[in-house]
Amino acid sequence: MRKSSPNQRLALHGGPPTRSRPWLDNFTTGPAEERAAVRAIRSGHLSLFEGSHTPDPPFSFRGGPEVQRLESLWRDYYGCAHAVSVNSATSGLYAAIGALGLGYGDEVIVSPYTMTACALAPLIYGAIPVFADVEPETGCLDPKSIERLAGPRTKAVIVVHQFGFPADMGAIMRIAREKGLKVIEDCAQAHGAKLNGRFVGTFGDIGVFSLNVNKTIQTGEGGVCITNHKELEYRLALIRNHGEAVVGPAGYKNIVNIAGFNYRLTEVHAAMAQEQLAKLDRLNERRLRLVERLTRGLRGLDFLRLPNDRPGARATYYIYSLRFVPEIAGYLRAAFASALCAEGIPFYEGYTKPLYLQPLYQTRKLFKAGYPFQAPANKKCRMIYAPGTCPTAERLHFKELLVNEHVRPPHVAADIQDIIRAVHKVAAGLGISSSHQRRNIV
Repeated sequence: MRKSSPNQRLALHGGPPTRSRPWLDNFTTGPAEERAAVRAIRSGHLSLFEGSHTPDPPFSFRGGPEVQRLESLWRDYYGCAHAVSVNSATSGLYAAIGALGLGYGDEVIVSPYTMTACALAPLIYGAIPVFADVEPETGCLDPKSIERLAGPRTKAVIVVHQFGFPADMGAIMRIAREKGLKVIEDCAQAHGAKLNGRFVGTFGDIGVFSLNVNKTIQTGEGGVCITNHKELEYRLALIRNHGEAVVGPAGYKNIVNIAGFNYRLTEVHAAMAQEQLAKLDRLNERRLRLVERLTRGLRGLDFLRLPNDRPGARATYYIYSLRFVPEIAGYLRAAFASALCAEGIPFYEGYTKPLYLQPLYQTRKLFKAGYPFQAPANKKCRMIYAPGTCPTAERLHFKELLVNEHVRPPHVAADIQDIIRAVHKVAAGLGISSSHQRRNIV
């Protein structure tokens, strides 16, 4: 594999960049999705949801034919009993917390190193998020941290399959059984990922998938929840669609948390999502070929820790995550990232600042009068939001993690080769390409 000459002048120092062509956006749609959208539009019914106990078509509490067909196809693909489409994975996480009956006085273990909705979902219903630390290799929740934190008020854990890496669900489900915890799986970044031959999203009580524009398959916005529990499926559907107006006529008695919202997916989005689901395996295969090429091209640079699946896992690599080791490189991560960006290869430092460092948690103010943090039922809940709470997440974000979002279709092998050439060029240009050199951080 051809690598850059160590004599090449870095773009950061006035040399020519490795790449001047723009990177492509996450385009996954085409003629099939266009035909599907036109089909839904020509039907004249862009949504067929009825926010009442209406079982009969065309308007229905369950939505129209495109929504119901998507849910059927999703069930078939993931081999689960039930699927409930929603208008975003954020809505799905909120609905999952509500469906499980969580609320004031409860603690929910969450990841600090992910999208903010994962920790906000418990707060929406009055429960308190408790942040567990993550594994350095994957960014997924560390089962040992979950086990240490699970206390008498802990009722659930939201497990994020971060960056498309399956979390250690064997260990997590063992802890959940021993502690009596409910498990929500956030699979937004992990469409089609598996652990020991089993799809993520099917281990816990509820799995939540995203159809946001950045995801492996997407319809702009949207999401799907899956479960094998009939009661949870109905509660998810109630929360999705004005459930408080439905429970009376339906004769449903377990109405705690059934403040129904409008989390409904349109017929157009559902029609497009059917075609995206049909492409999922092909898109993942293309993505994994690109990842394999990049990983192969970066081996031997000992200041980088390359991504690696856990045993039995099939990750789907939502993004490509590297750990930069400044003690070996002799440089701070920022210098390396700046040099790569100047070469036309954007690697971003960190992923998201640990969530407990956000103003929301530092001030403990969300709703009026400081609720839910100041609610009497939550006085005994743990609110551990100080710097140092999750040292691994903080080290990843502030010191080590580098991420690249372009290891995916529609990019091809030549694009990955640009990344490889730039990384080797920068390593050589900064004098850190030798596997045996050690120097002080500058």
